[in-house]
Amino acid sequence: MANEQITFDKLPQAVGYLTEQMEQIRQMVAALQPQASPDKHRLIEIDEACKITRKAKPTIYTLARKGLIPAYKRGKKLYFYEDELLQWIESGRKQMRAMSLQEQAAEIVHGAKRKPKGGYNF
Repeated sequence: MANEQITFDKLPQAVGYLTEQMEQIRQMVAALQPQASPDKHRLIEIDEACKITRKAKPTIYTLARKGLIPAYKRGKKLYFYEDELLQWIESGRKQMRAMSLQEQAAEIVHGAKRKPKGGYNF
């Protein structure tokens, strides 16, 4: 029916065919889309926490020991919640503000260090 000439008499069949094709396309698209997990509050271990944060295990252990990262310790194991880790990562974002040329110049001048004593004499 794909290459046939559609007449008024064949219109209901053509609409039915198109409806079937659309349903098949919807099913294929739904199968290809990644299934978004609505439950991000799942318990993960340190290996997956390292993948999420892109930090090494010793760094994660240090951050957990200092209380800088949301972690739960049960016995000798550390556990994390995925949504809490993502929220922790997002909370560390620095707020950038637009600075005028005068503000940038003042910041450069303020940050300039004086020459060290006993330097080279040219």
